[in-house]
Amino acid sequence: MTSGLWELVLDGVWVTVQLLVLSSLLATAVSFVVGVARTHRLWIVRFLAGFYTEVFRGTSALVMIFWVFFVLPPAFGWQLVPLWAGTLALGLTYGAYGSEIVRGALAAVDPAQREGGIALSFTPWQRMKLILLPQAVPEMIPPFSNLLIELLKGTALVSVMGMGDLAFSGNLVRLALQESAEIYTYILLVYFVIAFLLTRIMRGLEKKLKAGVGKAAVRDPDVELKRPETTDVGGAVR
Repeated sequence: MTSGLWELVLDGVWVTVQLLVLSSLLATAVSFVVGVARTHRLWIVRFLAGFYTEVFRGTSALVMIFWVFFVLPPAFGWQLVPLWAGTLALGLTYGAYGSEIVRGALAAVDPAQREGGIALSFTPWQRMKLILLPQAVPEMIPPFSNLLIELLKGTALVSVMGMGDLAFSGNLVRLALQESAEIYTYILLVYFVIAFLLTRIMRGLEKKLKAGVGKAAVRDPDVELKRPETTDVGGAVR
């Protein structure tokens, strides 16, 4: 490929990374707000959070991008640039899935921990901040890691808006070179590399968070576990 085509592909990688970061931040915020709301003591709060979750889990992410980009702006008399439209659609959609991860992790915390917080006269916010979240967050990391990979693959949907992400830029290069195998193979490899790096980052974060709450087991595969030596009455080592 010529330098101009390489530059086009690299620009597409950068756009995809920007979209991934922005939409994942929005999805994370939505996940925690809605997930915590699903455990609220007021039924109306739980109902509204559950309604939001069901709506966004039950609709297509592709159609949601169309709706946010083509339907929502004219209704309010303004226009969204493709990057922000994609961020909003993907962040709200994947945030709905993430809210179930948060809700499930909070529900899995030992009830005795909640009772201990009540016995100490903690407010609901203090129990959430000091007791529940520190124990639940490490358990959220593996499913959040999977969701992040799904979000990465979902960023390719924004190409329908003409946004110059990796998928859109790669398709332009394919049309220019009339070479499908090489270009699409390169695109697959780029997505794989990004996904692999995200997986390693999330795995490191999981270990760090679990170590903070005393759940990480120190394991070294290079060290062979040996049975401790014992001695009998005569002093001989067995």
